[in-house]
Amino acid sequence: MLAIVGGTGLYELPGLDITERISAATPFGEPSGDILKGRFKNNEVLFLARHGAGHRLLPHEVNYRANVYALKAAGATQLLGFSAVGSLAIEVKPGDLAMPEQYFDWTRGQRQRTFFGGGVAAHVSTAKPVSAALVDAVQQAAQRVGHGVHRGLTYACVEGPRLGTQAESHFMRQAGCHLVGMTNVPEVFLAREAQMAYATVGLVTDYDCWLDDPAQHVSVSGIFALYGQTLAKAAQVLDALLSGPLPTPEPEIRTALATAMLTPDAALSAEQLAWMGVLRR
Repeated sequence: MLAIVGGTGLYELPGLDITERISAATPFGEPSGDILKGRFKNNEVLFLARHGAGHRLLPHEVNYRANVYALKAAGATQLLGFSAVGSLAIEVKPGDLAMPEQYFDWTRGQRQRTFFGGGVAAHVSTAKPVSAALVDAVQQAAQRVGHGVHRGLTYACVEGPRLGTQAESHFMRQAGCHLVGMTNVPEVFLAREAQMAYATVGLVTDYDCWLDDPAQHVSVSGIFALYGQTLAKAAQVLDALLSGPLPTPEPEIRTALATAMLTPDAALSAEQLAWMGVLRR
């Protein structure tokens, strides 16, 4: 089943025929809000607003572990996120859609970034952190409705909530990054620990602040000036994606824990075995 995580501006999923509201705590705390389960077009899907109803949570306040765990427990095997992003590349323009396939973690350690620790040791490979099959499916859906999608990009995740300095923007460009945002880490890596295929549709809002023209520098008011149009474009792509069959997650993603665990099951407590059982589904 596909889980959709809505970012800025996407707090509900119009057209979703809701069959269940899932409201439950996880071993990792409370998720951002209720998970909505229902049918959209031809597919059963789950939906969760990353920042909560009314956009209550800043990026570093989101309980990413609880969100990913709750979606996995509800039956998700794939997670498609939507996020506002800034562009670090002149060819990736405000108003475009962009799908990163690599990540650069520039957060500052405030976020709980793994399910493991506390007696459960594992090291999951994230050399290829994104599901190519899911990116392919979104790109093909975009083409069907006449939209282009940039792909093969690297997303730099910063801590926030402040917007970055020009020096930071130039540093990330020099590091080979094409997009900058505040929410995809640790979400992308937790999804791999939960053996879920992951991809993000980035809604490009601005050029961050690396250009010399101050009029091009990111601001909250500037983000929303173009955002509604870009969000409508993303909704068309999602509608096209969910109108047909969804891709099958790669086997290496769905079995990521098979070669990652160091602690044997015999050494785990009943509680640890229970939540590990959810991640292994």
